[in-house]
Amino acid sequence: MSETTTAGNTVPSDLEIAQRAVMKPIGEIAAAAGINPDALELYGPYKAKIDPAKLTVPAGAPARAPGKVVLVSAMSPTPAGEGKSTTTVGLADSLARAGHSVMIALREPSLGPILGMKGGATGGGYSQVLPMDQINLHFTGDFHAITSANNALMALVDNHIFQGNELNIDPRRMTFKRVLDMNDRSLREVVIGLGGPAQGTPRQDGFDITVASEIMAVFCLATDLNDLRDRLGRITFGYTYDRRPVTVAELGVQGALTMLLKDAIKPNLVQTIAGTPALVHGGPFANIAHGCNSLIATQTARSLADIVVTEAGFGADLGAEKYMDIKARMADVAPSAVVLVATVRALKMHGGVPKDMLKEPNVEALAAGVANLRRHIRNVEKFGIIPVVAVNKFSTDTTEELDWLLQWCAAEGVQAAVADVWGRGGGGDGGDELAAKVAAAIDAPHGFRHLYPLEMSVEDKIRTIVQEVYGADGVDFSVPALKRLVEIEKNGWSGMPVCMAKTQYSFTDDATRLGAPKGFTIHVRDLIPKTGAGFIVALTGAVMTMPGLPKVPAAMRMDVDDAGNPVGLF
Repeated sequence: MSETTTAGNTVPSDLEIAQRAVMKPIGEIAAAAGINPDALELYGPYKAKIDPAKLTVPAGAPARAPGKVVLVSAMSPTPAGEGKSTTTVGLADSLARAGHSVMIALREPSLGPILGMKGGATGGGYSQVLPMDQINLHFTGDFHAITSANNALMALVDNHIFQGNELNIDPRRMTFKRVLDMNDRSLREVVIGLGGPAQGTPRQDGFDITVASEIMAVFCLATDLNDLRDRLGRITFGYTYDRRPVTVAELGVQGALTMLLKDAIKPNLVQTIAGTPALVHGGPFANIAHGCNSLIATQTARSLADIVVTEAGFGADLGAEKYMDIKARMADVAPSAVVLVATVRALKMHGGVPKDMLKEPNVEALAAGVANLRRHIRNVEKFGIIPVVAVNKFSTDTTEELDWLLQWCAAEGVQAAVADVWGRGGGGDGGDELAAKVAAAIDAPHGFRHLYPLEMSVEDKIRTIVQEVYGADGVDFSVPALKRLVEIEKNGWSGMPVCMAKTQYSFTDDATRLGAPKGFTIHVRDLIPKTGAGFIVALTGAVMTMPGLPKVPAAMRMDVDDAGNPVGLF
């Protein structure tokens, strides 16, 4: 996030700004967006679900083309903060301020990072979606439903084994885990079924965080309820004793899982501080999953607005690549424009400046750090789109540093604008210049393309991503990963795209190597076929699908006041 530009004043927290904002009843937001009342399911006065099947076009209204997508991505994140969600919200507000028909499509926040260290996913300052505290906590219960469906599946699997194991499932070869929407390293590896024959079959198990669940990925890639059921049925949760993959459909429980998700699958409607409608739905992480909000929400937004501003998690090497090669491949949601968020602070950190020195002007470090941004720019161009750079302004940025960065972008052949949407958002003019450049980029001709064809082998797909996007020399596959490649080919799964699980902080699989490193190898330790989602996850380096909490979790400063209002939530 950025900081307010008003010197000498006490800067209110994001939560304080959100609590002071005056929200409109969600029915008014829906009506202004063209959502008929029959399609709206209220969850209190300020949030609602939309049933896409009940959306109607007013009698006599002309048919409209689907809205164009603006994808917001970023440079490689640092502890200095980049403010991608803040920029997404501020950009959408500024486009609406300029008279465009706009809707936002964002992911839902995960409770684990909220209580840990990463923070929420509702933007910041005066560029937030509201009600901020409810969205960042339990919201409409979607993550609870996904967690329940995931764990119901595993309870049914273990019960099937206990009750005679008609499918001949090998408990030693389970590939699906239980999940929890929390950072809890103690649950990464567990043993279940202890206590004697009546307690089940003992086996090694573990937990992933909910956002890494394949059911989350299925939820976010399904086109409707029937497609959701079909995808759930295609999930491979383990193997038989004779090494044959076993699916949810063979167990016969895809219907029950669909029932648990039938309400959650409907997109959630909220609003920004400025009153721009926003759909917040689904929430896979981009470092361990595909990092995009639900396809249903994106398509719903496109049916209602001329421009849909969405984002993909972390840097463009992760979320944006996965949006282009997974989400946009599975549906007609290719972006018409891409925005790369950068900050002077983060670029200086990539240039070698420690976090406690970032407030000091340092054009030399900025010049060293832009190598990271350059690689992201060139990577986006490989998909046939020239990005627009959004420089998210912090109060410590000097005019000299901002001017230098804008001149550098011009020399690189990309449009760029300073966005002061943290302090001047909420319908203010802080994002007007950025909005104008993005609107022009939407109308500019481009030839979108994927990075690789699906016919390419899984090994070559991984090598293409590693070399073309990360800038690595090559890939080192572990012995288990090599065995999995053979298994994937044997089972007919090689035609799926690849979802790389990699640290978000570096182009390498080593989080400490900042900037734009060269001369490195990516180490793939395992491959996990996600046959319901329709992609292969490649686990690299030491990336974990169940994060841990930091030494001093953010939860230590959180509480409620006497009226029950949250305090300390960002």
